[in-house]
Amino acid sequence: MNAPVKPDTLPEWRLDDLYAGRNDPRIEVDLAAAKQANDALAAMKGRFVAAGDDPVTLGALLDEGVRLYEEATNGLWAVGAFASLSASTARDDPAWAKFEADLRARSAQIAAESLFFTLEINELEDEKIEAAFTAFPALGRWRPWIRRVRLGRPHELSPDLERMLVDRGPAVSNWVRLYDETLAKLAVRAGRERLTLPEALNRLSDPEPARRKQAAQGLAQALEEKATVQALCLNTLAFEKQVEDRWRKYPDPAAARHLANEVDADAVAALETAVVEAYPAVSHRYYALKAKAMGLRVLNYWDRNAPLDTAPPRTYGWDEARSMVLDSFAALAPRFADTARTFFAQPWIDARPRAGKQSGAYSHPVTAERHPYVFMNYMGERRDVLTLAHELGHAVHQTLCSPLGTLLADTPLTLAETASIFGEGLVFERLLAQASKEERRGLLAGKIEDGLNTVVRQIAFHRFETRFHAARGAGELAPDEIGGLWREVMAESLGPAVKLNPGYEHYWAYVSHFVHAPFYVYAYAFGDLLVRGLMEKRREDPAGFAPLYEDLLAAGGTRTYVEALKPFGLNPREKAFWAAGMHQIERLVDEFETLV
Repeated sequence: MNAPVKPDTLPEWRLDDLYAGRNDPRIEVDLAAAKQANDALAAMKGRFVAAGDDPVTLGALLDEGVRLYEEATNGLWAVGAFASLSASTARDDPAWAKFEADLRARSAQIAAESLFFTLEINELEDEKIEAAFTAFPALGRWRPWIRRVRLGRPHELSPDLERMLVDRGPAVSNWVRLYDETLAKLAVRAGRERLTLPEALNRLSDPEPARRKQAAQGLAQALEEKATVQALCLNTLAFEKQVEDRWRKYPDPAAARHLANEVDADAVAALETAVVEAYPAVSHRYYALKAKAMGLRVLNYWDRNAPLDTAPPRTYGWDEARSMVLDSFAALAPRFADTARTFFAQPWIDARPRAGKQSGAYSHPVTAERHPYVFMNYMGERRDVLTLAHELGHAVHQTLCSPLGTLLADTPLTLAETASIFGEGLVFERLLAQASKEERRGLLAGKIEDGLNTVVRQIAFHRFETRFHAARGAGELAPDEIGGLWREVMAESLGPAVKLNPGYEHYWAYVSHFVHAPFYVYAYAFGDLLVRGLMEKRREDPAGFAPLYEDLLAAGGTRTYVEALKPFGLNPREKAFWAAGMHQIERLVDEFETLV
């Protein structure tokens, strides 16, 4: 199919099974219920420490306390999800921005009353916690959550300081809001057209070099015009993080993220080293081969994701993408396809690009009592089909682990990317199997580029963040200084075959992860290379793999990444594990070289 996808044919979600609108009375009912549960928990303040010498009483109190904490969390997260989902499709509507900000502030005030709970849990010594687990077996359900709470024990502040951070959280979040709203309102001039950010980024994959160049230069100019605002947001949030990290005695800016992910810093360092060492054999070599295939000496940065075939790229209608994803999931196990099929049958996907809708894609879990919603901007290209598979992989994962409840279903970022990247891999296998010899080169190029964007590019982002936060420790960075760091790390990752033309130094300003979740980005590389190991295990024993994989997903956040991968015989603490994943991408480059 080569007809362009008509936006009006694409689905938009309906959120009325959450709430009918900003004035839905159920919002106040749910906030009141959350406050009631939270107040009941607050009334237990001091009793946990006081019961420390009575393991039966302590166990019963902890069990009731966590139950109330989850009940309050469900109410606050449901309302918060509605505000966030609604605002993400209307970043140009001040009413939704106000609603989201006001709700965030109200939720923070309610949640602040139970802040003592995790602090009080962490006042208890390990032996008292263990005695409570033994004396009150029902508490065992919450062991993974309590373990995760206690990971932060060395970094907790006094109750008053913790409360102060919660109270000022909504104000700090407004810097993120400013960053997002700036990008949502971005108008990119490309010839006679004015493009949104998602449209401009999509244009960088256009088969016509002139259209790619126009979009790239227009985007560079638009970002340059907003660089001062984006730099202020990034600098301010980095300083906020710097102060909090210092008070919490984190050894480096990435330490809090490692703790949240339950990942060893050494494992992330091994991942980073394995990827950087593979730059010459993988990314540098591939881009040199691509330049050769395109008849160029070097690639301009806007050629990096250009299709090798100058004919209009093959487009995929929504129904075609749906069938491809569901068939691919069914080949793994019927339950995966059946779960994903529900999202198409219900108005739970928002795929239609439109003015005011933010860029990117995600699957929002809401709470374990509700259901996820999938957000994306579908343009009909191959990458969009893979993005659909990626986000539905998240949605299936979130659905499978929902019986655990909201607290236990919450999955560390490194494992949270597992199902999504696996979903992409399944769809790509189907695309490649159906391809003609002529199509194979383009598909291989696309798959390699997806791997480079997910692994090499994200590790480069991680290195940029590391250098930026280190430099921010000495003072605020001007936009051109940030741009200099950006060019340096991106040139290192892309290699000599990619020319970073003037204007590229502003491209850091559209990467929203830098403000939304500092040091999140390595989780993509972690997840991709981890999935390559899992897919190898599937090839070895397809029938035996499916139940193990379903069990991994259904476990949600109850296992660490080491525990989750042990049944597959994989050890992600070893550098060789990550190097093996890079060798898989290198083999794809080998195959591509035979076709150039």
